Amino acid sequence: MLKTNQEKVVMMSVQGKVANPMKRSANHTVDHEGKAFTLPGTGGIVYNVKVGDSVYGLAGDHIEPGVSTVAHEKERSGSLNNGYNFYACTGNEARIVSALDKSIVGKKGVVIGHHGGIEHVIVDFPQNVMEKMTLKDEILIKGHGQGLKLTDYPEILLYNLDPKLLNKLKIKEKKKGKKKTLEVPVTAIIPGELMGSGVGALSVTTGDYDIMTMDKKYLKKHKLEDLRFGDFVAIVNHDNRYGRCWKEGAVTIGIIVHSDCLFSGHGPGVSTLMADVSGCISPVIDKKANIADILKIGNKRK
Repeated sequence: MLKTNQEKVVMMSVQGKVANPMKRSANHTVDHEGKAFTLPGTGGIVYNVKVGDSVYGLAGDHIEPGVSTVAHEKERSGSLNNGYNFYACTGNEARIVSALDKSIVGKKGVVIGHHGGIEHVIVDFPQNVMEKMTLKDEILIKGHGQGLKLTDYPEILLYNLDPKLLNKLKIKEKKKGKKKTLEVPVTAIIPGELMGSGVGALSVTTGDYDIMTMDKKYLKKHKLEDLRFGDFVAIVNHDNRYGRCWKEGAVTIGIIVHSDCLFSGHGPGVSTLMADVSGCISPVIDKKANIADILKIGNKRK
């Protein structure tokens, strides 16, 4: 097991509600090829799209699997919602604390990650719980993960990652000459040049940024045609330590939180988990490196 400062990481509650589906305009808009479309988007309780499903092929744009949540719908960039997004980490426990249907109060789910711009925290719940939820139900999250450190690898910065989930990622320590490195299982390695919307964002403790999917031949070349919600992926030559930027040799590990998109410069969104510029992270392909497979949630629930 990796040595961390887990016993010093503060666990703090934050509380939100189910986010209403939002539409800035009900008019048609155009995709990257100039074709008009009008489709479902972010928010709400998504009954038939789950963590572990493909991010491609949906009749939707920026779809969030499971339950989208927010602390303050009118002030999404305000301090209350910023705090909600900051404290909620991938893998955290989420619990329904208020619901119209009292039978689901106390039912638990798992935080998947953050979606920037709309500023949502995405949570996976069992199907039978979602069927009884309403848009006014309230959810308490045990925020735990910000401040987590790898004590033997101070060069690697961790964000938005529950310590218990870190211990389940099957990360292996290896020696590369005299240097120790970490082999981190991922389902795919993303070339940095494919990162689009969200590049340049200063915050890596909230939000996400998108893998551009407009060039289908390039996706096929890099074996990116089977991405799933909840996949752990490596982004190479991108530095996410203090913002999101290009840096040759850097490696970022993240989790895919929303679906493919039709707008230019957009695509499946990645929420940051690990960042390194020192060569200490070596991504290794493992098609089971998905939060649904690891925690038996989403489409892996029995």
